[in-house]
Amino acid sequence: MARNQSSPEQQSVRVLKVGERVRHILSELLARGEAHDDVLRAHHISVTEVRMTPDLRNAKAYVKPLLGKDEAEVLKALRTNTAFFQKEVAQRLGLKFAPKLSFQPDESFDEADRIERLLSDPKVTRDLDEEE
Repeated sequence: MARNQSSPEQQSVRVLKVGERVRHILSELLARGEAHDDVLRAHHISVTEVRMTPDLRNAKAYVKPLLGKDEAEVLKALRTNTAFFQKEVAQRLGLKFAPKLSFQPDESFDEADRIERLLSDPKVTRDLDEEE
């Protein structure tokens, strides 16, 4: 019997969908304070994105505490509790293999601020006005 072959596009969609499901699960766990960690319970943490590897075995979760407060402390607590999060994600996903989680700081907000400052620079504003 032939195995069910899927196109790369379909695999990509599946990877994105699983990543989004993992993001929702992690967000829910953090919002409900289900991790038994005082640092995590004391902070509001956003899981902004989860990137899965194509084989769905590894997941990078990009996180940001509210207002970027105590980011290093929050990341340390998340990394300490990785086993708990992996177990919960595995149970809720129902996949053959549970993805190995790693938590990374989300630097996209910092990058957006940097770009905003560059665009607000008087020299850039002057150049943009000249083009119009």
